Amino acid sequence: MKQVMGIVNLQESSASIRDLTVTRAVESLPFAGRYRLMDFALSSLVNSGINSVGVTLPDYSRSVLDHIRSGKDWDLARRRDGLTWLPAALPDNDSRKGDLKDLYANLDFVELNDRKYVVLTAGSFVYNIDFNDVFKFMEETEADITMVYHVAKRDRNAKNVVVQTSTNGIVTDLAETSSVKKGDKLAMSIYLMPVPTFAYIVRSTYERGGQDFTIDGIIRHANEHKISAYEHKGYIAHVNSTSEYYKANRDMLKPEIWEQIFMQKERPIFTKVKDEVPVQYKNTANVKNSLVANGCIIRGTVENSIIFRGVNIGKDAVVKDCILMQRCDVGEGAKVENLIADKNVIISKNRWLKGAENYPYIVAKNVRI
Repeated sequence: MKQVMGIVNLQESSASIRDLTVTRAVESLPFAGRYRLMDFALSSLVNSGINSVGVTLPDYSRSVLDHIRSGKDWDLARRRDGLTWLPAALPDNDSRKGDLKDLYANLDFVELNDRKYVVLTAGSFVYNIDFNDVFKFMEETEADITMVYHVAKRDRNAKNVVVQTSTNGIVTDLAETSSVKKGDKLAMSIYLMPVPTFAYIVRSTYERGGQDFTIDGIIRHANEHKISAYEHKGYIAHVNSTSEYYKANRDMLKPEIWEQIFMQKERPIFTKVKDEVPVQYKNTANVKNSLVANGCIIRGTVENSIIFRGVNIGKDAVVKDCILMQRCDVGEGAKVENLIADKNVIISKNRWLKGAENYPYIVAKNVRI
């Protein structure tokens, strides 16, 4: 894969997950105790042998820059190639939204690179994929563009791009829908193509008023290119709403899914390294089926929950079906269920908070209850 470069697109809409993305990009949301959503795309690229990676900066970029830094934790801090930041387009008279404007502003990164192919990925998906298999599929089908899809396992209401293919994997139709049915083939916002093809789509689409790479660049010009679709059969989650974020985190409590994502010997998931003390489980602690990160102090009961670094849970407190981000504090005797607490939340002694399984209660960053 030395002839392939990667771009991780962090310019995605966060309208359906606004409660957690007021001051951060959706791709930088904390996940599974110690990771960020963008770790999965970055790690999959690096594990596939792609060591020239560009990352488009979102509007709220501080958390992204703080997390990735030089790219050292992904072996991307190199003298040649490695990590390249792709800044947002400068403000001008063009008020268009979407990712196409930023891709257009950074086309020189692609065209001046010595790689022959580019793979564009989104940063809001949870998966562990080998892009070598995608590249081989593109060669076998002799396609101009190869995209990656997965088969929906349940019905849900959310915007998605549905793919239809022939028996040989060639795309026959693409359409954006507002709902998903079980069995639909859903695009994963991964596109592999030669550099000239990518540059042509971005330049011609943007200069003709386009805004979104997938909708305006791929779907509306699909008849101009031979597109093949590679099926990813492993676990996949698209975090495009609060409920999907909650569900995807809880999926990590299932051993078979955890193994698919994090226990692939040749494809580990990398993240920013933080050296913290081990978890302290006190004599009164009772923990069942939960992920608890380093630096936590547990004195109460924790069930079916994701606990991030540095969380303190007091004596006689009960935390059930919750996501508690970094440095949260649950006071003595407090009871919380079906709750997502952002960073630095303090839940006072003997407080009771409960959300619904499909609509978890959300506590914003730095709030004291």
